[in-house]
Amino acid sequence: MNYDKIRKNCRVIRIIVGLALIATGFITSNAWFYLGVIPLIAGIANFCPLCIITKKCSVK
Repeated sequence: MNYDKIRKNCRVIRIIVGLALIATGFITSNAWFYLGVIPLIAGIANFCPLCIITKKCSVK
C-alpha cells in the first residue's frame, strides 16, 4: 500500500474540511470557525497526525 499517496490526498481533504468548517462558522456565527482552523493549518503545513500515530508513512 502506498501510504505517501494516501497522505497527499489526505492533505487536500484536510484543507477542504478546514475551509468548510470556517465557512460554516461565518455563516452561522458560531464557534465552528475555531474548529476549522486546526485541519486547515495541518493541511497547509503538511502535518499528518495519523502518520505520526500509525508510523506507516514518512513525516516530511
